[in-house]
Amino acid sequence: MLILLLISYSCAVQQQQQQQQPVSYATQQESVNFQVFYDELSPYGQWVDYPSYGYVWLPDAQQNFSPYSTDGYWVDTEYGWTWVSDYKWGWAPFHYGRWDFDNYYGWFWVPDNQWGPSWVDWRSGNGYYGWAPMRPGMNNDQRYNDNNRDFDRWNFVRDRDFGRQDINRYYINRQENVTIINNSTVINNTYIDKSRNTTYISGPSRDNVQRATGRRINSVAVRDSNRPGQNLNKSQLQIYRPQVERTAVTGRKPIPSRISNMEEVKSAREKNAANPRNTAPIENNTRDQRPTQPNQQTERPRNQRQPGQKENQNQPRQQTQPVQPAQPQQPQQQVKPQQQPQQNERRRKDVQQQQQQQQQKQQAQPVQPQQQQVTPQPQLQIERQQQQQRRRQDRQEVKQQQQTERKVQQQQQAQPVEQKAQEPQAAPQQSQPPREQQQRRR
Repeated sequence: MLILLLISYSCAVQQQQQQQQPVSYATQQESVNFQVFYDELSPYGQWVDYPSYGYVWLPDAQQNFSPYSTDGYWVDTEYGWTWVSDYKWGWAPFHYGRWDFDNYYGWFWVPDNQWGPSWVDWRSGNGYYGWAPMRPGMNNDQRYNDNNRDFDRWNFVRDRDFGRQDINRYYINRQENVTIINNSTVINNTYIDKSRNTTYISGPSRDNVQRATGRRINSVAVRDSNRPGQNLNKSQLQIYRPQVERTAVTGRKPIPSRISNMEEVKSAREKNAANPRNTAPIENNTRDQRPTQPNQQTERPRNQRQPGQKENQNQPRQQTQPVQPAQPQQPQQQVKPQQQPQQNERRRKDVQQQQQQQQQKQQAQPVQPQQQQVTPQPQLQIERQQQQQRRRQDRQEVKQQQQTERKVQQQQQAQPVEQKAQEPQAAPQQSQPPREQQQRRR
């Protein structure tokens, strides 16, 4: 019995060890070449003979598709941060080859034979993590420069939002990429895969991400799959990653079964509008449709909580604030209009009475406030008023004298001419008494 128990225990231990160790592709299948890419990706896109690159693949994706951005997320593995795509064809273009952009066709994929967790360049700084798909021919030694020429290729999120499965909701607007790139540095963390003789750029360290996000990051084990595709189950990522040869063993050059001509291929916009199956996943990528949550939080202080919680709390408040005060105000405005004319007349009468009282006080005591003042202006005003009164009196006296003179002249014209010659001086002084006139004659 003991022998049987020992044998069963040893068998169970061997099975566990076999499940934990990654299965090499050589034990599953024979070696493959580029023909596997040409055959497996043809149902999901078009192959084109592109100048300087050869055969490239154009995915039948939505108009705002962007590699390592649309319909996918990052998970931490022993190789570094690995991109898990929601597309059925994501096992190949996001782990082999490179991506490039054409103004007419949009994004296209150039195949290569080296597998990797992702082929992107990483940056960090000033509270952000960012990544950009490598161009064809780029590797660990050839990286993006800091000249901001390819700023629109970068995807940035706040460091506290990195590692989410719905990371496409937290992308920063690409208009801010230039300022973020100028305030960030390149991440040079690498992982050496001895089984494949390849070095990967692993991205930010798990410890730094845990400190930034405030949550624990669980590592996922990568396991080989026997057929094209990928599947993430809890702590394991099963993915098809064979060792690919550029040419076939027989020496025949691989070639796509159907090659589309440059003239026959529609532009990216026309192609996506005509294909109905591309309309469904557009809702997943919200960068181009509406402002993302991190963009709305840029105006808020940094000591707040996660952006997802803040937006969910603020949205209902914005809807209820204009409705609550409108309900009590409407009945009040309907009752008051009849009372307003009476109230206005009363106010006008009160104001008029107050003005009359003030005027009466000022007339009764006009000098008191002037005497209290220290400035010499009131004295000058008084003197000026006195001078004006004197001038008025003088003018009145002059007018009276002129009137008397006119009367005398009229009387003299009535008398004979001889009397005028004998009494030339008496005419202007007729108003004087007669005694004074006799004295002057003598």
